[in-house]
Amino acid sequence: MPYNITMKKINLANYNKADLIDFFTDLGEKPFRGTQILKWIHQQRVTDFAAMTNLSAALREKLPHSAEIIFPEIVKEQVSQDGTRKFLFQLQDGNQVETVYIPEPDRGTLCVSSQVGCALGCKFCATATLGFTRNLTVAEIVGQLWRLKSKLLITNVVLMGMGEPLLNFDNVVAAMDLMLDDNAYGLSKYRVTLSTSGIVPKMQLLREVSEVSLAVSLHAPNDELRNKIMPVNKKYPLQELMTACKYYFKDPRRMVTFEYVMLAGVNDSKEQARQLVKLLQGVRCKINLLRFNSFPGCNWQSSSEEVLDAFRQILLKAGINTITRKTRGSDIAAACGQLAGEKGKS
Repeated sequence: MPYNITMKKINLANYNKADLIDFFTDLGEKPFRGTQILKWIHQQRVTDFAAMTNLSAALREKLPHSAEIIFPEIVKEQVSQDGTRKFLFQLQDGNQVETVYIPEPDRGTLCVSSQVGCALGCKFCATATLGFTRNLTVAEIVGQLWRLKSKLLITNVVLMGMGEPLLNFDNVVAAMDLMLDDNAYGLSKYRVTLSTSGIVPKMQLLREVSEVSLAVSLHAPNDELRNKIMPVNKKYPLQELMTACKYYFKDPRRMVTFEYVMLAGVNDSKEQARQLVKLLQGVRCKINLLRFNSFPGCNWQSSSEEVLDAFRQILLKAGINTITRKTRGSDIAAACGQLAGEKGKS
């Protein structure tokens, strides 16, 4: 990202290490200044240039004239009976997004948003009811982690919140770069997961630039049904999506995770389970079965436990690693498919 002295102040929270190095090089500084600033922002949580003591006095005085460090603010927190926590973030333009923290005995997972609203119109997702407003910046994406890292045990990050991450490709990749960078958050590529509804060309591009884990929102075993509940399938049908998934990971030991929400009488029959087995042949994968979480304006119901278990058993007998995900945070509308901010905007 080239630096222009005539521009308004640049928010350095939007920059990954490569961008910071470019920024300081353009200022006439040594490239290592970029790494120093990266550590100050993301490891030391310092946003005041004057407090960055290993920078020269001249640079500390110069930076505030051209740069700033700004992250979104937490304006509301809710705690579920099961310990799940949901945070409402206020953005500078008045928009709002939600972030969910899911604690486990041995780990803590942060589910972050990548867009205000979503344009894809999936019928089982509350975020879709908002429509699309805009992409989040790098600072707004990684800022969800920045704000919460000091107060929570965060071992895993999943981009499964509001929005389709691959439709905000550049900002999401830069934010994930920061999550993985040892000079920032130092998370393992196995512990950062991007979830997509199946934007095939962007999946292929992501494969070349990032090694994070991949989850795909599948939710139907055939094109006819998926077209109805996930309109994106009309553009990127299942055969094309499965080919992208089959060859996604360069390391043959790694697996794509498929998310499949169980909708009573819609996609949960034994025949549909068998169709799913056939669809996934040759794809190294695991499946997470999700109970449907209701939201205002949606009349669908989750499959019964009996139906869910029968569906799962068919997948297991076919040799597909399948688990039923526990519902977390539904009492505070923090479960999968329930995120909608507070109408998306204050």
